[in-house]
Amino acid sequence: MVNKKKSEVIDGYTIKYHADGESVSAKGKVNGVQPDGYWEWYRKDGTIKRSGYFDNGEAIGEWITYDSNGEKYKTTSQDKK
Repeated sequence: MVNKKKSEVIDGYTIKYHADGESVSAKGKVNGVQPDGYWEWYRKDGTIKRSGYFDNGEAIGEWITYDSNGEKYKTTSQDKK
């Protein structure tokens, strides 16, 4: 049996958790079932891993990847199709 990872909505933000059910893996807004607006992803230790924007489920604009210390490592641009 596969355990579904925990998620909840707090103040309009969807918070997703790692398999441990305690540490936050991602947070952002959802429009219907699609991610929309700014999102962040985190490692189990709480450091930020990646951040970027969605427009109704489509990655757009600047996306930042962070190193294991939470410092900017790489920036990429997602052009809207």
